[in-house]
Amino acid sequence: MIKVGIIGASGMAGSAIYKLAATQPGLDVTGIVRHEGKAKKVLGSDARLISGDIFSMTDSVLSRFDVIVDAFGTNPANAERHLKLAEKLINLARKDKIRLIFILGAGSLHTGDDQHLFIEDIEKLPNSGSWINTPRQQVKELRYLEAITDVDWVGISPAASFEPGPVSDYQLGKDELMFNDQGESKVTTGTLAEVVVSEIVAPKFHRERFTVVNTEK
Repeated sequence: MIKVGIIGASGMAGSAIYKLAATQPGLDVTGIVRHEGKAKKVLGSDARLISGDIFSMTDSVLSRFDVIVDAFGTNPANAERHLKLAEKLINLARKDKIRLIFILGAGSLHTGDDQHLFIEDIEKLPNSGSWINTPRQQVKELRYLEAITDVDWVGISPAASFEPGPVSDYQLGKDELMFNDQGESKVTTGTLAEVVVSEIVAPKFHRERFTVVNTEK
């Protein structure tokens, strides 16, 4: 039995991952959430949860897991917490040999003929100033992880558009922003959950980031 903890299990990505993982034989799944009441409304009254501030949780609480999925979300003003949490989890995993799966942003993917970072395009979007700190901090989070060689971690970046929806046919990539045959760069929560759960059950990536795009319109 693989013991899985999902940080941010009541969020858009985390809830899809939790719901799918909880149906899989061989996985013992717990959601790690800020607010238990909200989480039970999203995940069901029988959801297995640990509630509280993830930054205050002791290693003894988190070391019970074989795999931790970081689907943490916060408001842009506090986006530096993405990196802070990654540092906390890396330190934990060094001691307890936990596998870490990080849900990252698309901003660190390369795109265009000059292979610039997609964050440069995001910064040009109208009114991006109010939320751009989140993708910026997730770029920093990946740069931090790329220097970690003594922990079994993997990062997953969604396509440019990440939206609610069922699992679809999909394609995996490495560091480049991908598009489907219709010219869309999008991935649904159902597809991301499928990819994450597959990676929990049968790991294929180690100490690297990869990306996913829906191939069905």
